[in-house]
Amino acid sequence: MGAVNWRGVVAGVGAAACVIGCSTPGVSAGTRLSGVVSVGGPLSHAVVTVADANGVKRSTTADAQGSYVLDAAGLTAPLLLSAVEPGNANCDDSAKPWAKCFGALVAQLGPEGTTANINALTDRVVSGVAQGLKFKGPQGLIDSGRSSGVTAESIRVQTAALRPAILQALKDAGVVDAEQFDPVSTPMKADRTGVDAVLDVLVPSRGYDNNSGVPGGTALLDADYYFVGKLDAQSPLELLNFARARAAKTQLIDPAYTRILIVGDSTASTYELGRLPRMGWGQVFEALFKPGAKVKVVNNAKSGRSSRAFYNQGYYEQMAAYLRPGDYVMIHHGHNDQSCDATKKDRGAADVANLCSYPNDASGKPQYPAGRPDMSFQKSLERFITLARAKGAIPVLMTPTSRVWNKDRKDGLFPVVPNHFTTQNDTQGFAFIGDYIQTIKDTASANTVPLIDIEAKTISFANAHQADWKDYWLAVKPAEYSWYATQTSGTWDKPDTTHFQEKGARAVAEMVAQGIRETPELSRLAAMLKNPQ
Repeated sequence: MGAVNWRGVVAGVGAAACVIGCSTPGVSAGTRLSGVVSVGGPLSHAVVTVADANGVKRSTTADAQGSYVLDAAGLTAPLLLSAVEPGNANCDDSAKPWAKCFGALVAQLGPEGTTANINALTDRVVSGVAQGLKFKGPQGLIDSGRSSGVTAESIRVQTAALRPAILQALKDAGVVDAEQFDPVSTPMKADRTGVDAVLDVLVPSRGYDNNSGVPGGTALLDADYYFVGKLDAQSPLELLNFARARAAKTQLIDPAYTRILIVGDSTASTYELGRLPRMGWGQVFEALFKPGAKVKVVNNAKSGRSSRAFYNQGYYEQMAAYLRPGDYVMIHHGHNDQSCDATKKDRGAADVANLCSYPNDASGKPQYPAGRPDMSFQKSLERFITLARAKGAIPVLMTPTSRVWNKDRKDGLFPVVPNHFTTQNDTQGFAFIGDYIQTIKDTASANTVPLIDIEAKTISFANAHQADWKDYWLAVKPAEYSWYATQTSGTWDKPDTTHFQEKGARAVAEMVAQGIRETPELSRLAAMLKNPQ
């Protein structure tokens, strides 16, 4: 590979089409807006739209290499750009599958033409600017249809805030003048070299606003699903470790590896350093396999997501790109699928619209509103089963981890009993009620899928640890972990009875491993564990 020049492209390969110094029929140099839409490789044929401060819009389509050109004549800066994958225009309805959507901001137009790349990094800048304008995330600003309120200074501040987290990675990728890197204006190619090599090991995630149900702010993860950036002003800056991320990406695409995809929620998630000692079991699961077994755990489990939202918001798709025959898909939902109380204050309507899936009835029949089979918990789980099998992968169903609740659903009281079911309330908020654990068991039986009953294991564990359960679930002392000084849950006085700290995450990971050992259909996977027994 040739040396990387100041443009962030490999010398001798050629610059991206119509980024700098090219001619485009009908578009004069001084009004040319051009760039590359990249997701670590091109977002081919993306629909690119630009809106100016007055709401004037123009659109075009990128080519197969992700390159585009727009005539910006007459547009008033700053400019707000968006790029959307072809074939799906949904960037804001959380009840339907999201498209790949990215934004970018251009502070001013240059006399010789203006470069405007669109990618995960530019979307992060838009996110920061948009939230400063009281939007929930970048899509809110894009949907407003204009860049009013955006200033050159706000763009500069957000770009400067982004750079430190990726600076060393840019240098490691061979990008010259990385200290001046701007994700919008630095010319590049979508060829996985230079700047694009950094984009290739990033996993973008647009969040979700619980109260409104609209997409939230943009977060960046690396290929091992570790957070990149700052959680908040008080938390440490988490740098993109390019070598680690590239090694993870190499394993993800290596046919010699067995991948284990975790389709799950916050109990399995990988967390930011600022939230230590909070951990999900998926964060520590890979350590239970033999080093030589070549197992790669792909943990894109997401806090607050139900099985339905996990699919619609694209988290499964991000992992499934790497699936090969013989891989495993561990499906671990049930907590957030219970968010079905339409009368719940503040977020009830959004929960039902975007998170809720209904359990089977007492006879095992799926329940859902007319015409909405996607709102059946069983059918939502079956979607992952079908998708896994279509790629030759082996689906595994898991019941959710137990909350530390007694029979009256009181936090931190014993004995802990099964708690993943809904009953009707005084406000008649539930369209359908039932048992989510039984629904998972019904689904496993109906689809001949291996089942690991983690709820039963965590109930037994909690009841055996009544004296020290706070050492496992999230109950920390703010004097030791300052981030929790401002939190309303997760402290010693107000324990979080759903989520885990490190000791608990490791205990649950061991329970999952034990469940694998106990399941004959998973004997091949069990043999890869350090203690196959």
